[in-house]
Amino acid sequence: MSDEVMKLPQLWTGSHYNEGIGRDDIFDKLREECGVFGVFGIPDAASIGYYGLHALQHRGEESSGMCAVDSVKGAFNYHRGMGLVKEVFDQKTLEGLPGDRVIGHVRYSTAGESKLANAQPLIFKYRDGDLAIATNGNIVNAPSIRKELENQGSIFQTTSDTEVIAHLIARSSKDFVSAAKDALQRVIGGFAFLIMTNDKLLVASDEHGLRPLVMGKLDGGYVFASETCALETCGAIYERDIQPGEMLVLDKDGLHEDRFEKLERRATCAMEYIYFARPDSDINGINLHSARKRMGQKLALEAFVDADIVTGVPDSSISAAIGYAEQTGIPYELGLIKNKYTGRTFIQPSQELREKGVKMKLSAVRKVVEGKRVVMIDDSIVRGTTSLRIVNLLREAGATEVHVRITSPPFKNPCYYGIDTPDRKELIASQKSVEEIRQAINADSIYFLSHDGFIEAVGGNDGEYNRGMCLACFDNDYPTPVDPTSEKSCSC
Repeated sequence: MSDEVMKLPQLWTGSHYNEGIGRDDIFDKLREECGVFGVFGIPDAASIGYYGLHALQHRGEESSGMCAVDSVKGAFNYHRGMGLVKEVFDQKTLEGLPGDRVIGHVRYSTAGESKLANAQPLIFKYRDGDLAIATNGNIVNAPSIRKELENQGSIFQTTSDTEVIAHLIARSSKDFVSAAKDALQRVIGGFAFLIMTNDKLLVASDEHGLRPLVMGKLDGGYVFASETCALETCGAIYERDIQPGEMLVLDKDGLHEDRFEKLERRATCAMEYIYFARPDSDINGINLHSARKRMGQKLALEAFVDADIVTGVPDSSISAAIGYAEQTGIPYELGLIKNKYTGRTFIQPSQELREKGVKMKLSAVRKVVEGKRVVMIDDSIVRGTTSLRIVNLLREAGATEVHVRITSPPFKNPCYYGIDTPDRKELIASQKSVEEIRQAINADSIYFLSHDGFIEAVGGNDGEYNRGMCLACFDNDYPTPVDPTSEKSCSC
C-alpha cells in the first residue's frame, strides 16, 4: 500500500468481466435481493466461502465475489466476476485467496447497473489500510447522503448505495469501529453488512432486522450468512440470529457484542418467508418449508374450491401446494415442471420465440392436468403477466378449470429495502380489483391469502407488531421513512 494517506476511499477493480450477461424478463417474478457470507478465524476460509455462496446462489445470479485477508501478511486478496459462483471461482482463484478471514457476496442488482464495478465485496484503500464491504439490502437515504458527500468533495466510483458507508468511514477522524458505528447510525433502510479491515470483521443488521443475517460456529471460528442453509452446507452449527440494530466486532481478541441502535420494532421482510429464502432455511426460528405449508393450509380454510388436483408453481410454491392439498384432501400433483437447465438468459431473436420462451422455463404435464380441475398455488402476483402465461399453459395442456390461490395478500406497494419491484402503477394489485385480476390472468377463480391469515400462518412472536414482519408491500406500513419519488436502488 502507498505511504500516501488517502482521505477518500479508492476503489480497486475486480479480476475479470464476462460480458453479455443479460436479464431474464420472461417472468415478472420479484427478484431475489443479494446474499452475504463471512468467515472469521478458520483456515482456508475461501473454500468455506465458496460453499457458503453456492448455497446462497438463489439470492443473486448476476455476480459474485470474495475478499480474503492473508492471516500471515494481513493483506487483502480478492476476486470478483460476473456470473454464477461456479463460473467465477475455480481451484486456482480459491488458492489465490489465502487466509482465515473472508467476506463474500452474490448479487442481483435492481436499479444499480449490471457491471463489475458494482460487484461486491467493494474493496477500498483508505488512511488506515484496506476496507471491504458486502451488503444485502438497500439504504433508503443513500441519495441524500451521497449528494452531501459529493458537495464536500467525495468522488464516487460505483452506482451502489454501499459506497456511501465507505465514504462515511473514510472521512471520520475516529477509529474504525467508532467511525463504522457512526455511519450505521446515519443510514436508513434494510441491510445486512459485513465490513472487513486488515485486522477486523464487523457484522451489522439494520435496526428493524429487515434483511436476515445469522451466525454459526465452525472449527473454533465463526461463520455469518444471509440464510441458515449456507451454514448447513459448510458444516457450521447455527448459533443465533444477528439481532436488529446489533453490531459485532471480531478481531484477534475474539468476538465483541455491541449495538448501534436499540430495537424498537422488528420488521423482517415478509417476502423472505413467502418467496426469497430457501425452504430449508430458518428465519427467526421459523422453518420456511413449514411456514409455507401453513400458508397453503390457511388458503384452503379461507378459499376452498372443489377440484381434482392441486399443483404449485415451482419452486417456491411447492410447500404451500402440499399444505393446501393436505388440508383439503385434494391430491397434490406435479402439474408444472421447471426446466433447470435454461440458465439465466436465452436468445430471443423474434417476438414469436419470446412468447414461446415461457415454455423453455416451465412446462405443464399434459397427462396430469388434462381433463382436470386444477388449483394452482403461487406465492405472489406482481404485474400479472407470469400468472396469465402459466394459467394459459395449464389450459393448453387440457385443464378444464384453473383456480388460482396466492399465498400472500395482494402486492400493492413497492419495496424500498432491496427487492426489485416495479413502480406502484405497474403492480396489478394496485391498479385492479381482485375480480379484474382474475379476468386479466384468465383464471376461473382467484383468492389471495388474507393479511391476518398470513401473519397467523408464519407465526413468530405474538408480542411483536405483525409478528415481527414488514408487510409494507401489502399494507403500505413502512417501518422507516421512505421517499416515494426516489429511485428504488439497491445497495447490493
